[in-house]
Amino acid sequence: QVQLVESGGGLVQPGGSLGLSCAASSSKFMINDMGWHRQAPGKQQRELVASMSKGGSTNYADSVKGRFTISRDNDKNTVYLQMNGLRPEDTAVYYCNAHAGPADLPYWGRGTLVTVSS
Repeated sequence: QVQLVESGGGLVQPGGSLGLSCAASSSKFMINDMGWHRQAPGKQQRELVASMSKGGSTNYADSVKGRFTISRDNDKNTVYLQMNGLRPEDTAVYYCNAHAGPADLPYWGRGTLVTVSS
């Protein structure tokens, strides 16, 4: 009922920058909060990276504050993540997340791999 299509990701050297984008589409539900989570290699849990409400309120993981910036285009139901000063520990599969509908249910993208390595 909600489709999330991610783009971006890839290989970048430490200290480099990378941008991710995620477009949400739904013929039935209004998109509410959008954001990004990540799952590092060998870890079972995903962790919040950043999220943004429809009104513009943001929330960041402490580990990315000052380096990553989340933004969104409500007209396009698209959320962006600009990642600067990347570190090897940022290596992970990044998943787009959106909450939608009156029940505010979570929906997930398929994930995109970000590798920070020299």
